[in-house]
Amino acid sequence: MVGQAAAAARVDRARLMADVEWLSDPAREGRRTSTPGAVAARRWIADRYASMGLAPAGSAGYLQPFSPSGRGVSAETAGNVIGLRPGASKARALVVSAHYDHLGTIDGKVFPGADDNASGVAVLLAVAREFGVHSPKHPIYFAAFDAEEAGLLGARAFLESPPVPRDRIALNINLDMVSRSARRELYASGTYYNKWLIKFLDPVRKRAAVTVKYGHDRPEQGEDDWTMQSDHGVFRRAGVPHIYFGVENHEDYHQTTDTADRIDAAFFGDAADTILDAVVTLDRSIP
Repeated sequence: MVGQAAAAARVDRARLMADVEWLSDPAREGRRTSTPGAVAARRWIADRYASMGLAPAGSAGYLQPFSPSGRGVSAETAGNVIGLRPGASKARALVVSAHYDHLGTIDGKVFPGADDNASGVAVLLAVAREFGVHSPKHPIYFAAFDAEEAGLLGARAFLESPPVPRDRIALNINLDMVSRSARRELYASGTYYNKWLIKFLDPVRKRAAVTVKYGHDRPEQGEDDWTMQSDHGVFRRAGVPHIYFGVENHEDYHQTTDTADRIDAAFFGDAADTILDAVVTLDRSIP
């Protein structure tokens, strides 16, 4: 399992990049909710869940369909993809999440969304694979959310009809933009609200091959407060503790240039190892 000696080299780098390349390929049309590209991505994620032996956890197999009414998104084609790794005990559950949708195609230009957020989905899949080899202590729900870009709608749908009661969710670990940082910095945001997580995450920081920083989670920071800027914000509002792994914005954020070839593969691999180490550590440590 991930530990002091193995924390920096656990995730298969080639598979990590291949997953990002598939999701951000122009054929996926930017994965805007309700488009054929998003539907293809959803089916692809479900196929990956099945191939690694995740149990279906949605209301229709792996799919949790929902209707984002009033936002111009078809009810028939919006849905989260949810898989489960049962825990060794009947402890409270963890939810590892990453949104798979992006901006789509605008004025004929594809917004690939490689970092935002094919990268998070790729790491989610890597973590799910690891727990197929080593069973977790807690049940872990792997949630690939739809319609994050439309207002965190997939996360809202998840918590409106969760596969496990809300009071049994110990923690949401959200991944959104984890593959690019010129300074090799990965933020673990949310400890301002959940200070009890620091004692578990500090050892992860010391083992990491990247610089792990706390922050971007204080109300007085304004736009630099990330608390409500991705799906973990919905969990926060529902009273569920969260930790969010992500990088600071870069010049290709929400641009047509957010492509797989601009990802720093070395940083991405090290960040993925760090996130995996964190999930394993939290699973072992949370009572």
